[in-house]
Order: sequence, then C-alpha cells, then structure tokens
Amino acid sequence: MEPSVVIVGVLDGVHWAHGRLVQRARALARSLAGDGSVAKTPRVVALSFDPHPQTTLRPEALPPARLSTFDQRRAWLREAGADEVVALSPTKELLSQDPLTFVQSLRTRFNAVGMVEGHDFRFGQKRAGDTTLLQWLGTKLGMAVEIVQPVEAVLHDHSVVTVSSSLVRWLITHGRVGDAALLLGRAYEITGTVVQGDRRGRQLNFPTANIRTEHHLPVAGVYACSAVLPNGAVHPAAVNVGARPTFENAPPTLEAHVILSPDRAGDDSVIAKPWSTLPDLPEYGWEIRLRFHHMLRDQVKFASLDALKAQLARDVRRTVEFGSDAVSPPPVSTSLPETISRT
Repeated sequence: MEPSVVIVGVLDGVHWAHGRLVQRARALARSLAGDGSVAKTPRVVALSFDPHPQTTLRPEALPPARLSTFDQRRAWLREAGADEVVALSPTKELLSQDPLTFVQSLRTRFNAVGMVEGHDFRFGQKRAGDTTLLQWLGTKLGMAVEIVQPVEAVLHDHSVVTVSSSLVRWLITHGRVGDAALLLGRAYEITGTVVQGDRRGRQLNFPTANIRTEHHLPVAGVYACSAVLPNGAVHPAAVNVGARPTFENAPPTLEAHVILSPDRAGDDSVIAKPWSTLPDLPEYGWEIRLRFHHMLRDQVKFASLDALKAQLARDVRRTVEFGSDAVSPPPVSTSLPETISRT
C-alpha cells in the first residue's frame, strides 16, 4: 500500500480549518518525500467519522446536528486537496481502543507515515489522548505528526472568532447564515427530498417545494437561497423555515419557492409555475439542494392573505438580489490566511 498522511475527525461541514489541515497534510507529504523519509510522495487521506461518534457513545442522546452528508464532505475535502476520503464507522471496538492502539491501527491500515490534526484533537477511549500524546506516539512509532494552530475568521460585525463546526452550528441555529458562510468558505448547503405538501403556496401564486431533510436547519424565518435542481440548474429560491403562523394548526415546514424567471420576480402579472412544469422533473421524490445566503426576516402572522401575498412578493424580489451573493470555496493550492476576513 502507498504511504499516506492522514487526517482524522468528523470534519463536519468542511470549513476553513479543515481546509488548513488538508493543506498542511499536503505540505508534510511533500516534505517527507523531499528529505528521503519515504521513496514516494505520500497520499493525503482524510478519515471522516460517519455517523457522528456520539451515536455510538451516547445512543440515548441526540448527536450534534449534521452540517453535511458524507458525500458532501468527500467532495469538499477532495476539492481542498485530499487524495482520498474514507468513512470511518464509529464502532464500539474502534472507540474503545486506547490511544496507542488507535494510532497503531491507523499506521497499519493506511500505511500512515504522517498525521496532521488540529490543536484540540482528542482520541482514544474516553478521549484520553491529546496532541502532546499524539506527538510522543508519532516519535515512538516513526510517524511524523504536525499540530495545526487555530484558524480565525472576521465576522460581519467585525468580531474575530475561531473557526469550528460547533460555531458554524451556533451561527446557523441563530439565523446568521451569512456569518456561517464566512467560516465555511461557501454558502451553507443542505440536501433534501421534495415531498407532497398542502399546496397552500400554489393557491397564493407562490408554489413551494416541501422538503424533507436531515440537515441542521436555521432558526424559523424566511431566507434568500439558491436552489440546485437535479439537472444542475441553479435558481434563486425564497425559503421558509419553521411554522406558517398565518395558517392555523400548520405543522413546521421547510419549503422553497424556486424562482424560475428572476427577471420578473415579484411581478403580480406573472403566473408562477411550479418546478413540476420543467421537462423530466416529477412532482415529488427528487433531490434538491438549498444554499442559504441571507436571512430576510423573522416569521410574522399576517392579518390577511392579501397582506401575506404582498410580503411574499417583496421576499421574492429581495431573494433575487441576494441569490448570487455566494462565498468562494477554500482555495486548493494557495495558502490559507491565518485570519480570514469578510468580503
């Protein structure tokens, strides 16, 4: 088996700090080949726990809300420069290994000649291992170890924060999807399946796709998003998260009004066509991706349907304005800054 430099973690969301790990792993691989430690440049292999280890360690509790699927993590880590992304199943046997056995298993299974981790990395049974122990084990086992310092980002309110998946979750939970994008290097993206709803949107001339998803959702409100359809087409989408307070006894929802004609968005003379009118797209059962750009407003209970329709038209117009306000993904080969500023 070819030698490798490995990264281990959940790597949920694949944010800037994860990109830094991949970058440093790539640099370590080149260094090991350059100084003759190995005959061939090692491959960079990212090992992502899937599902979250908490599902095994605390099956009675809810695991942290999911920011990404494994398929998303694999794609984004490959974009960041990893040669291979492997799903690690968090079995009881694996999670109960002592720190030495855990590192030895990686050394053997992946022919790991190097390992790159963040400053707060913990491993082994009951998270007994820390970065100091990891470096000692690396010396003992003949494996190069590099510990990467925190990556910081500047949010829209000019506060400086340390990039982490838990902070991304917190920002999304509070509707700060624009700030979350600054930590991710891209708009927060969820995937879901279009399911049947009660068709209230069509009655208002704002047909919506009702979406079932396992992703972490932001706080209830209306958001300017981009929708990626199965054919790859990207359209602005006004997205409602949570309850619909104007309608009595309406269950919580995630619904997206996909704007097929953004040049005429919000024009009351335009009859909005549901996506099911598009060629080769069934009414239900297909996958949609939503990229969250901006929170437009909180949810409000309107006095009448006419007032609701007028506000929906304003939401659609504002969505078109924000729909292309995306954030560039992390660079693959250029250096990531120690502090990432807002754009």
